[in-house]
Amino acid sequence: MKYIISLLTSLLFAGTITAQSTSNHGNKFEQLEYVLPDPTPYRGVDGAPGPEYWQQRCDYKIDCTLDTENQRLSGTEQITYHNQSPHTLGYLWLQLDENQHQGHNDLHHFNGSTVEQVMDAQALDMLEQWKDLTQYGHNIEAITDASGKPLKYTINQTMMKVDLPKKLLSGESFSFNVKWNYKIADRIKGPRGRGGYEYFEKDGNYIFTISQWYPRLCVYSDVTGWQNKQFTGRGEFALTFGDFEVKMTLPDDYMVASTGECQNYDQMLTKEQLSRWQKAQSATDPVEIVTLDEAKKNESSKHSKKLKTWHYKAENVRDFAWGASRKFVWDAMPHFNENGKKAMCMSYYGKEAYPIYSRYSTRAVAHTLKTYSQYSIPYPYPIAISVEAQSGMEYPMICFNFGRAEEDGTYTEGNKLGAIGVIIHEVGHNYFPMIINSDERQWSWMDEGLNTFIQTLAQAEFDNNWDLRRGPAPTIVPYMSSPKDQLEPIMTNSDNIVEFGLNAYAKPAAGLTILRETIMGRELFDAAFKEYCQRWAFKHPSPADFFRTMEDASGVDLDWFWRGWFYEIEPVDISLDSIAWLKVDIENNPQPQTLTNTEKFEAPFQDISKIRNRESGMQFAVETDPDLVDFYTTYKPWETAHSILTQKMVLYDEVFDKKEKEKKFGKKLL
Repeated sequence: MKYIISLLTSLLFAGTITAQSTSNHGNKFEQLEYVLPDPTPYRGVDGAPGPEYWQQRCDYKIDCTLDTENQRLSGTEQITYHNQSPHTLGYLWLQLDENQHQGHNDLHHFNGSTVEQVMDAQALDMLEQWKDLTQYGHNIEAITDASGKPLKYTINQTMMKVDLPKKLLSGESFSFNVKWNYKIADRIKGPRGRGGYEYFEKDGNYIFTISQWYPRLCVYSDVTGWQNKQFTGRGEFALTFGDFEVKMTLPDDYMVASTGECQNYDQMLTKEQLSRWQKAQSATDPVEIVTLDEAKKNESSKHSKKLKTWHYKAENVRDFAWGASRKFVWDAMPHFNENGKKAMCMSYYGKEAYPIYSRYSTRAVAHTLKTYSQYSIPYPYPIAISVEAQSGMEYPMICFNFGRAEEDGTYTEGNKLGAIGVIIHEVGHNYFPMIINSDERQWSWMDEGLNTFIQTLAQAEFDNNWDLRRGPAPTIVPYMSSPKDQLEPIMTNSDNIVEFGLNAYAKPAAGLTILRETIMGRELFDAAFKEYCQRWAFKHPSPADFFRTMEDASGVDLDWFWRGWFYEIEPVDISLDSIAWLKVDIENNPQPQTLTNTEKFEAPFQDISKIRNRESGMQFAVETDPDLVDFYTTYKPWETAHSILTQKMVLYDEVFDKKEKEKKFGKKLL
């Protein structure tokens, strides 16, 4: 007993004399309960949708006309909004992303500018570029209900509120019409944006990328209510699932690539092209539906004045985009997911991209569906398209990418890998956020970070020698070792991030790679990640849903990791300086040591609550009831000679006696 008491005392005292100035675990390894939102009937404590989970729905019928000579797009749309929430709504919020180009809106006053001692004309023009952008943005011609009666609406920069003629009750639907037009922006010369056109001066043709183009409903959810944050080009969008029926009217020498399935190829394609399309349905290599020779001939011919209307339908998508050009080569081949469902993988591109895209693009699309399906869910849509448009942007079933060769047809390895990489990334966005539908206006990392992570897995499976710029832990070291005033936590609103690519793409991808390869292991991580994807496919997950699902499905407590990697900016600062090899000496007891501990009693801290209680005239129980008063009530040791207490402790007094040695080490000692 003497040994036990002495040993415990020595350990306690040793802990006292070696105490650090800060806790070595308190802040870093506590749980996240007080940080994460409380579970609700809509979102469970396990990270899964709750038993009362709900989300809204919105269906569209759109008729539009592309004026290729004047670069204008006009349209009418019938919107049917289904209120599946338990709430009553008095108005609806829509996104008008084309309004980002208007000079008075936030995008053009978002970043600072600098006046230098010497500036050329272009630099001076950029200081006030917004003054020349008055012709851009949506022109709303009319908003009416189903019977044609005008509805009141208010435009606030890139957002539009439509007042309902009567309250929209839970379970009810409301249909209304919007008529609009806008001037299409030059994506290359400016103003730059998601959609627009590129003009090819040598042959007098355009590639149009029509995206974020029609007024469309914002998300109304149990997390944010209406998600009506302004669009500044970063936090891209948060949208509602629904069905689309879209008709596009444009010159008949244009080829269209679009979200959804075309309903009238028999009217749009030549007999030969339609035959090639049928052949492509079972091909093992890409089949050119529009050949290079046909595309070259078409782009060099006289521009047609005759119009034709393409008809597309898409089911259960959150957005709709399309591209059009006289320059397009078009090829296709099928991909079959693990359930045997077919998706047509397709690419559209001009002759400038032919050396790279004809060989790699559609195959990269198919590879993306294969690998992403392995780590998330089987690809559910019937189409996946890559369009070469000297850009990088994603929409359901279609994306716009870069990847052109030199004029002589040669290309560098960097151009090739850059094209394949961006195709994998943008096609991968079909999963994040087009299917697993996170809120990009708020949390860019939930689509860009998760997508970049799976992209690196797809790239690694594409070529084992691929030198990945993102994903592996060493790739993020330079960023995380930057000065702290250049860093923000990953859990930062999109508009407030300085190093957007590193923070929203690279750091989350590196963190997930570390989780998968080092902390959790591939088996646990992959199963948990797939569970997250399955739970939240075609729904609206939040960061808490991801964090909780990864822990719930793996049985691994990761709160410390989410806290350090996602909520803080502290660098990973671990080093191994030396290794000491120690051996227990059971033969010799150490020399006894006597240590003296002195403790001084201090007067109790007068916190603000104590002070205010006294100042208020409050009467305390020990003052009103004498029976509560004893010696300790009035005793103030800090005012007496007893304020200092000295204790002596003996350490290392017979750590092992003879019997204990025999018991512990199994031999009889002399």
